[in-house]
Amino acid sequence: MTDDTTMPDWEKRFRAPRTGLPEWAEDAPDRSLFVSNATGTYELYAWDRATGTRRQATDRPNGTTDGTLSPDGEWIWWFSDKDGDEFGVWMRQPFGGGPDEPATPGLAPSYPAGLAIGRDGSAVVGRSTDEDGSTVHVWRPGTDPVEIYRHRESAGVGDLSRDGTLIAIEHTEHGDAMHAALRVLRLDGTTVAELDDTEGGTRELGLEVLGFAPVAGDTRLLVGHQRRGRWEPMVWDVATGTQTDLVLDLPGDVSAEWYPDGSALLVAHSHEARSELWRYEPDTGALTRVDTPPGTVSGATARPDGTVEYLWSSAAQPSSVRSTTGAVVLDPPGMKAPGSVPVEDVWVDGPGGRIHALAQRPAGGEGPFPTVFEIHGGPTWHDSDAFAAAPAAWLDHGFAVVRVNYRGSTGYGRAWTDALKHRVGLIELEDIAAVREWAVSSGLADPARLVLSGGSWGGYLTLLGLGTQPDAWAVGLAAVPVADYVTAYHDEMEALKALDRTLFGGTPEEVPERFAASSPLTYVDAVRAPVHIAAGVNDPRCPIRQIDNYVDRLAARGAVHDVYRYDAGHGSLVVEERIRQVRMEIDFALKHLGAPAGGYAGGVAGGAAGGAAG
Repeated sequence: MTDDTTMPDWEKRFRAPRTGLPEWAEDAPDRSLFVSNATGTYELYAWDRATGTRRQATDRPNGTTDGTLSPDGEWIWWFSDKDGDEFGVWMRQPFGGGPDEPATPGLAPSYPAGLAIGRDGSAVVGRSTDEDGSTVHVWRPGTDPVEIYRHRESAGVGDLSRDGTLIAIEHTEHGDAMHAALRVLRLDGTTVAELDDTEGGTRELGLEVLGFAPVAGDTRLLVGHQRRGRWEPMVWDVATGTQTDLVLDLPGDVSAEWYPDGSALLVAHSHEARSELWRYEPDTGALTRVDTPPGTVSGATARPDGTVEYLWSSAAQPSSVRSTTGAVVLDPPGMKAPGSVPVEDVWVDGPGGRIHALAQRPAGGEGPFPTVFEIHGGPTWHDSDAFAAAPAAWLDHGFAVVRVNYRGSTGYGRAWTDALKHRVGLIELEDIAAVREWAVSSGLADPARLVLSGGSWGGYLTLLGLGTQPDAWAVGLAAVPVADYVTAYHDEMEALKALDRTLFGGTPEEVPERFAASSPLTYVDAVRAPVHIAAGVNDPRCPIRQIDNYVDRLAARGAVHDVYRYDAGHGSLVVEERIRQVRMEIDFALKHLGAPAGGYAGGVAGGAAGGAAG
């Protein structure tokens, strides 16, 4: 391990201890659970606020991030999979420490699809398997689990009412995995209420469960809807059917959660790659700004005393857990992550409307720069003015970084997000090409030294872009990508099969021409840029066999490529593994482009480049 004085800043940003937003037990608010990389692997930590005691609750080679607390704070529930394959069972351990035990004996391993824990010790468990599709089970201590829901299409547990009598689920029985409908059930499986804005799959309008009112006997459910072209909250009384619209004069996507006493809503507003918080009073309609700095709020929660804790960062400043009291809630000891370069907002006219991109240029340099187009995954996600260690590493090495919120991204209205359907991958690349043209014409980017890079869906777009735009890119870097879409469909987890059927309008057998048009494998022989691929051998989302098929085609014609396979799933929770992969990517780019002026000459500082494992 390099010491702090000689370690390069880009490695410090990965290694510096950081924490996620603490979750607290509803009936024991001094008991909290959070995620941290303090040991070098992301794990769950218990925090007793009354005593100040913090302890590491999980310790696994490939890390643990999926966990929650029982309402009474007595138990930590965490999901146990095998080496990142996302297939497993819920475990639990006492909050104060002790042996782990199966949390829901009698339930076989599955992919998780939501969890709600009752005050009587029961649990409602959402599951997904290739064989059964989606199921929901009620588990009570000392009894066998009881199935209350089953369907081939994707579905999941939303929330349990405070008195434990009602469960809200999101489902896509109508066949549109991008736009869910809602059903409220009693715990015996009988239906209480239904809400379906898709009208049986005929309209592309989604709903999401935001949470039951935190008051015993209260049948109001906070719901997200898209009826006015963006995400907004409303209150649905599932007993009476009354829907109370909350018209908030905010331009972007709006989500919300209840304050602990049910008297107000904590509103999260996301607009043009930045976010902010508000307090909304349903009785009066008053909307009051919750003071947060400009940047991105990645999560927030209202505490019983009325204060708000939130996880905040900007592209220039690392994340921190803050409170509206002005205090930093969690400040992990040890090395602090260095800051980075602010983002510049870029708006470019594209074939589907104005495209928003975020650009960063290395400090002290003069363009044009070698430039990395870092493409986000999802696809229903977006890049924001938030701190990210990987783009900061490229900036340290003299590269400019451009991130594009292409059609399919969230945060710009429903029509923008839904536009990718049926021309999957291709319209995103049209938007990326439009921003690429701006980057070159503006003098930011050197057209001969452009890198197309991304992970997951961004890795998929990287491989598809290298094949469909072979003259545009000098190097490609694809992490955990879709490479052969037909094989990927057949090998991936069941919930993603449902999403792909929605995106393409059918299966590979039903619409083969659409899958072929959108598969990187179709265009692999046109790829001219050197390409580096990283793949998790246990990945259930972008499985390894379809990547091997693509690599075999590259190898068969002697195309320049490196492949790195690692023992994890869809990405790694191990800090050193992530550093190793970034180091490989930077060295690969430097090898084929040469070192930029002002960058680290002669390779990546902080260690030799890792070799590719073929």
